[in-house]
Amino acid sequence: MPTDPRAPCLVGVATRTWHKDEVGDAGAPEPLAMWEEVARAAAADSGTGGSVLDRLDALDVVFTQTWQYDDPAARLADRLGVDPKRKFYSGIGGTTPQLLVQNLAEQILHNELDVALVVGAEALATQKRFKAKGERYPYSFKPEEKRPFPWEAPFHPAEVAHEVFQAWLTFAVFDNARRAHLGVALDEYRAQLGDQWERFTRVAAANPEAWFPVERSAEEIITAGPTNRMVGYPYTKYMVSIMDVDMAAALLLTSHEAADAMGVPRDRRVYLRGWCYATDPVYVAEHLDMWRSPAMEHASAAALAAAGIGIDDVAHLDLYSCFSSSVNFARDALGLGLFDPRPLTVTGGLPYHGGAGSDYLTHSIATMARVLREDPGAYGMVSGVGMHMTKHVYGVYSTEPGVTPPTPPLPSPAQPAVEIRDTYAGPASVAAYSVVHGRDGGPEWGVAVCDLPAGGRSYAKMLDAELLRSAEEDELVGRTLTLTTNENVNTATL
Repeated sequence: MPTDPRAPCLVGVATRTWHKDEVGDAGAPEPLAMWEEVARAAAADSGTGGSVLDRLDALDVVFTQTWQYDDPAARLADRLGVDPKRKFYSGIGGTTPQLLVQNLAEQILHNELDVALVVGAEALATQKRFKAKGERYPYSFKPEEKRPFPWEAPFHPAEVAHEVFQAWLTFAVFDNARRAHLGVALDEYRAQLGDQWERFTRVAAANPEAWFPVERSAEEIITAGPTNRMVGYPYTKYMVSIMDVDMAAALLLTSHEAADAMGVPRDRRVYLRGWCYATDPVYVAEHLDMWRSPAMEHASAAALAAAGIGIDDVAHLDLYSCFSSSVNFARDALGLGLFDPRPLTVTGGLPYHGGAGSDYLTHSIATMARVLREDPGAYGMVSGVGMHMTKHVYGVYSTEPGVTPPTPPLPSPAQPAVEIRDTYAGPASVAAYSVVHGRDGGPEWGVAVCDLPAGGRSYAKMLDAELLRSAEEDELVGRTLTLTTNENVNTATL
């Protein structure tokens, strides 16, 4: 059947990593220069000789943590010599690039635009090296006033009081809840995590764009030591996302008829076949079932349904991998068992390819497009996770267009949120927990999310050395602790 002329498709993609051994002490260029480079590379990748940029209707820039320009999208438009009617600078979160793509795709389907560019970059590794030398990188176009970081929700006072805001801690809490729900022993679960990450490192080792293109064994990944300290149980350093990278990526999206008009070869086109975005509660203890994500289950199923396929039809996956719990929750949502033969990443994942702030999914989508070009007719799925297991997005891609435009997904059902009590004294049952380790590798303190007898939850710090030891050797979930309160901080004891 004929292809819908408004079907949205990727026609050009580009990625680049500025490795330290390549750039030396000078470091990577600033994000503005990175954006321009990958934008032009994506245009060249379209097979149109770069003329596709002259037809830009929309230019979307992913939020960069490296430097806040006065008007990022307008500055890039000037560098490219274009003036699209839409110039947009995004907010933060691991779902951002796919959200930009699908929002632009909907505008393409509604005949509101024809050609769009999504671009993102971070030079955080270079910035870190300059700061270490006591120097300041000479960025351009400084804003007149310093802008606050665009947090999407206020900090919860109980999370602030109990220091529950580092992602490596909160995602570890979710993984421990999942382990307990499955009834897997602590050492066995960590072995499973190691096996999973070992497969990710194999992909990273074969990817020249990866920040750490090194294959590691499962044992090496999970064994704590001087160069791989425990960070937040069960995560060692080799198991957490790396954000201090120098990398950029770009995606060019057009309608099918615009691609025809510009002469984009058919073998360059990768169609967005289905998508969905959904949310879980904002705060960690609000999640009713701390071992799963109902929003992931909805979004993944809706994206597949929009594409008219099932998970068994998907040949290539890139599951958001900031930490293993995001991968594991996605596997559970999709029904992927431990021994599913399909790799779960096409890049190597955030701990090994590199996270690049809010921009990882731009790299994921670009790499998926290249994989699908080499496997015509196959389906690929990417996912994104934002904030503390709060925001979720899925996209399905293929070189084959759909018979009809994707059906808009049904809205995500509202997820019930458990009430958080700032303080509580008395007995409480552990719903989830993690142990925080210092830079010397030793356990310093822990956090427990506790179910209260009368309903609701409270956070509690674990400071007792014996309790911390037990939390990493015995299952703590389900056990009763005694909470006491002092200056808005709950402390838990056995």
